[in-house]
Amino acid sequence: MSTNVRGHFHPFLFTVMTLCAAAELGLTAFLISAGNANGTWPSPRYHALLIMFAFNASWTVLFSTAYMLYLFDGATHFLANVASSVVWILMTSVLWGTAAGIMHNTRTGTDCPNVPTISRCRQSLTVEALGWTEFGLCTMNALVTCAWIYTSHSKIHGDSRRMV
Repeated sequence: MSTNVRGHFHPFLFTVMTLCAAAELGLTAFLISAGNANGTWPSPRYHALLIMFAFNASWTVLFSTAYMLYLFDGATHFLANVASSVVWILMTSVLWGTAAGIMHNTRTGTDCPNVPTISRCRQSLTVEALGWTEFGLCTMNALVTCAWIYTSHSKIHGDSRRMV
């Protein structure tokens, strides 16, 4: 009994990745705008890092939406190719992991104890959390896609580990 695994996990994972990246893009755009308007940056590195998060979020929204549209359209376009999606997912995973890791070391404050619910500390913490979430989603998507490729290849070409 064979099921179309790609048809089940790709739309869901790419939709979650797109929605998470859209939330990240909105938050980072707000923080960049507010920081530029008030001139209140904890450090120049933090400002540059927020711009990197905005780029990562834009990148993820653009390409994951394009991939979903190609997938739903049934097109055999280069971007809808499984191999190109693995390359894109791995690149995106590296971008998110790098940004979230640097943010973890750059962000001022800890887990924001005794600060108001709406504060720069908690907003920065949310930027970092969404970055780690995107990293996890991209990594999981890459692993599931590679597993799907492996199982599909084994079914098509026979299991090479099988004894003759």
